Amino acid sequence: MDGAPDSRRLGLGHPMGGTRQLPGRLLPRTFFEAPPELVAPRLLGKVLVRITASGVLAGRIVETEAYLGPHNDPPDPAAHSHRGPTPRNTVLFGPAGYAYVYAIYGRYFCMNISCETEGRAGCVLVRALEPVAGADKMARNRGLARGAPDRQLTCGPSRICQALGLTRLKHNGLDLLDSGSSLQVRDDGYQISEVLVTARIGIREAVDWPLRFALPGHGCVSGPKNLIGKRVKIGSFWIG
Repeated sequence: MDGAPDSRRLGLGHPMGGTRQLPGRLLPRTFFEAPPELVAPRLLGKVLVRITASGVLAGRIVETEAYLGPHNDPPDPAAHSHRGPTPRNTVLFGPAGYAYVYAIYGRYFCMNISCETEGRAGCVLVRALEPVAGADKMARNRGLARGAPDRQLTCGPSRICQALGLTRLKHNGLDLLDSGSSLQVRDDGYQISEVLVTARIGIREAVDWPLRFALPGHGCVSGPKNLIGKRVKIGSFWIG
């Protein structure tokens, strides 16, 4: 179902029962121990899972952006890590596969995933999801009516955090690759063959760097007016 606007829904049981019925398997740490410009396109099609007391919320990742660390030449001026470690961005310099959640405009949040080996900053911003489990709860979290279109739920990084109930206080620094974590990234075998590569959006510096990645033609991708780029075969983004 390569890049289809509607991928299959996940049959997930209640997470507080005997055995959690979560999609697929956790990604290995090595998946994220690579430059973010390689991780970001490979992350498309994977599932972001939020485990709550009342059930599972999950969305398929359909859009990402890579942000490079200060060790790159040149450093990425749009990255939170470009001036080095601070109390705010310390997660980015830690192990790979952790949630970096930060506030914007004083009331919204965005979620990134740390990349590179420990001590070398880099991250991937999750920009859009296709809801695949818990859509009604996502709609309530977003203040929308039941049955609201998927695009209104998780199209855009701050909408994702609202829909999944993510905040910096509660979720920054969570290990996304730990089976006991309430926030995980999992691989359910969904396959893609092509990625749309464009310039990043919503930033003021390094605006022409081609570090935004999306599933071509997917209805949940954000900023459709900015979807001007090129299609690249997924095999071009090699991760050892």
